[in-house]
Amino acid sequence: MSEKSTEFKQRLEKLTALREAGVNPYPNDFRPTSTAFDIKSKYNDVEGETLDEIDKSFSLAGRLVAIRKMGKASFAQIQDRSGRMQLYLKRDIIGEDSYKLFKSLDVGDFIGVEGRPFRTRTGELTIEASAMKLLVKGLNPLPEKWHGLTNVEMRYRQRYVDLMCNPASKDVFVKRAAIVKYIREYLNGRDFIEVETPMMQAIPGGAAAKPFVTYHNALSRDLYLRIAPELYLKRLVVGGLERVFEINRNFRNEGISTTHNPEFTMLEFYQAYADFNDLMDMTEDMVSGLVDALHGTTKITYQEAELDFTAPWERITVREAVKKYSDATDEILGDRDKAVAFAATLGMELPADTTLGKAVIELFELVAEEKFIRPTFVTHYPVEVSPLARRNAEDPTVTDRFELIVAGREIANAFSELNDPVDQRERFSAQAAERDAGDEEAQPMDEDFLNAIEYGMPPTAGEGIGIDRLVMLLTDSPSIRDVVLFPHMRERKGAPASPGSGSEDGAEE
Repeated sequence: MSEKSTEFKQRLEKLTALREAGVNPYPNDFRPTSTAFDIKSKYNDVEGETLDEIDKSFSLAGRLVAIRKMGKASFAQIQDRSGRMQLYLKRDIIGEDSYKLFKSLDVGDFIGVEGRPFRTRTGELTIEASAMKLLVKGLNPLPEKWHGLTNVEMRYRQRYVDLMCNPASKDVFVKRAAIVKYIREYLNGRDFIEVETPMMQAIPGGAAAKPFVTYHNALSRDLYLRIAPELYLKRLVVGGLERVFEINRNFRNEGISTTHNPEFTMLEFYQAYADFNDLMDMTEDMVSGLVDALHGTTKITYQEAELDFTAPWERITVREAVKKYSDATDEILGDRDKAVAFAATLGMELPADTTLGKAVIELFELVAEEKFIRPTFVTHYPVEVSPLARRNAEDPTVTDRFELIVAGREIANAFSELNDPVDQRERFSAQAAERDAGDEEAQPMDEDFLNAIEYGMPPTAGEGIGIDRLVMLLTDSPSIRDVVLFPHMRERKGAPASPGSGSEDGAEE
């Protein structure tokens, strides 16, 4: 029998004994009035003599994370949502029965206590318990006697244990909530309204990605988990909701890596009577303000790289970026055959039907993208890879589009929206032809969306920001799985491993 199963059996025997002794191991009648943070914020700087004069009792509840059992008095630590608090439990104060019960408890159990604050001889703020009650008897032992869950794969598979044992992991998700709150309040403060659009769509659109497909029995048709909310949000702009945003999930049937999860959180927002230059200014303001609010500075470190979010950020076109980081010239980047031949000199063999625009983007991703560490707006993407973006007035082969690149990866994608229904139909037709030729990520024809913009969509700019990747940057997390509470993992073979054991096989990169 394994160590874990042995301890589980011992705890199960304790549970049986508690019930036989008339103790309810799972009551729900204790209501804490304070948290560890409440008490520490109020009394952390109060001297011991002053504390001794306080005639006030507090009630707290939490998980036992440390126990030091002694004869007639013991120490323990509990952890609640705000942090940890040390407890002092004395037999003569809490009573013989309660003290005997306490000494039978294990790390991982939940208790409720009432008591007053005092300082120990070592000066630690502590609650002297006047009453103690068992709230939950835990059966699974915590990993490595509470030293922490260090196995990366098990942290992802059993996030509930990770959150118990690793304060740094919990802090990531607290910060994630703060990031989303800041963004929501920023947009609300600029007269945007938050909306919800369909998760299941009849036509998957708004991005170049392969969708997940399902079947709706009542409608007798296939539906798709959305790859983006874009086309529905633009329908709302057509309808008169001139500033809209949505923070919600997208689903893309693609690979799993340190920067990709099949379902991910995206912010998308659309503003009428604005263009991509307005959104660059707005993004700069919003994100630099967010970084400062979260860290108290606009200069942070991500995986040992210095990131300076102080505005203004660099702005560079796709073609300028390729020329900056390779020997490409305007002549090469202006001719399809020369661009394909240049790519071959760099070891990249492009398909025979590659267009000039796609060749330029392939070159950009090969030689330039990962070079942009500080926040950089890369602008003017080719029309062929931007089916929903407005053409640039001076150079109709490119669009008024940008991507925000930070630490070598895309964080945001935005453009002045294409609102010419004739041009949009032509681009949808070109995408449909690519789809018929086998490109599963090409945009399908969407007649209802075309019908919407044929009513007239005001000049509009829209943007999508990957929340998960943004959180990665602002919490110094190397993998997207570190910032997603329950990331998708490959199926394990055999029985599940215990939280403190196993290898990292299955932590896909």
